[in-house]
Amino acid sequence: MRYRLLTVTAVVIAAVAVVLAVTHARPQLGPASHPPAAHTSLAAPKPASFLGVYEKGPPGHYQRVTQFAQAAGKQPNLVGYYSGWLQGFETPFAQTVTKHAAVTIMQWDPEHASIAGIAAGSYDEYLRTFADSVRRFGRPVVIGFGHEMNATWYSWGYGHVRPATFVAAWRHIVTVFRDQGADNVTWLWTINADRPGTGAVKQWWPGAKYVDWVGIDGYYVRPSDNFYTVFGATIAHVGFTHKPVLLSETAVGPAAGQSAKIPNLFAGLHQFGAIGLVWFDIKQHDGLYHQDWRIENSPSAQAAFRRGVSSLTLARLSAG
Repeated sequence: MRYRLLTVTAVVIAAVAVVLAVTHARPQLGPASHPPAAHTSLAAPKPASFLGVYEKGPPGHYQRVTQFAQAAGKQPNLVGYYSGWLQGFETPFAQTVTKHAAVTIMQWDPEHASIAGIAAGSYDEYLRTFADSVRRFGRPVVIGFGHEMNATWYSWGYGHVRPATFVAAWRHIVTVFRDQGADNVTWLWTINADRPGTGAVKQWWPGAKYVDWVGIDGYYVRPSDNFYTVFGATIAHVGFTHKPVLLSETAVGPAAGQSAKIPNLFAGLHQFGAIGLVWFDIKQHDGLYHQDWRIENSPSAQAAFRRGVSSLTLARLSAG
């Protein structure tokens, strides 16, 4: 569902970098079967304590996040961006997020990468460099890898990669970060909300020692959609994890009736005990599943969203 802008140059650079990473691969790190318990520098999350946003501008600039905060009536305390594989950690953006008393949430997409190669250690030099950057940043960071892997539309997901291979890659990444001392990461395992064609979520589960939060991506796209039909079954399915649930990418589209359904989204968040939501505040224009999700251009949607946000008790995060 997310916005992408890939140029031919970027694809070529990524392809060359993959070849170099595999050619100069280091041996796999030690066994990761018994790592230390997952840990994070974020306090234990309470229900309804996070408001997040994804915007088209970041990590290039922060203007759209500021505009969203004005529309929402509160500053978000999670601000996200999507990172391609072999890109570095966006430290300047993360520093800007911190100055706004928020935490960076990053979805790491392994495009043009071998998931089996990640699991085997072929990208360890890159992973160590990335982990070192996160460690040096020194503030909390939420990181998800290979989001929506239970769906078919990404190369690292269902129908393209064996779940066991994905799990091995996830565990290896977490182990590398821990070995590098990057203990300021909250690991977010992000699945797509159940829908026809998605795979069984439990097959993709890396294990409680490798995950801090469970993320669920889901959207209201039709007038008939409500919290239960979009998220209810999936929240029940991830109950086995015993992990906090974040609605990690969500929005209500105009076709679903934004002002009428936004209250239902917030009501469901409270009813099911989710720790918060990350709003996909981006304009798309490619059919039912790619609508204009923004609230800023609809006074009624903005008013409904403000009322919903007022029901949250946002976690207080110190500014840098």
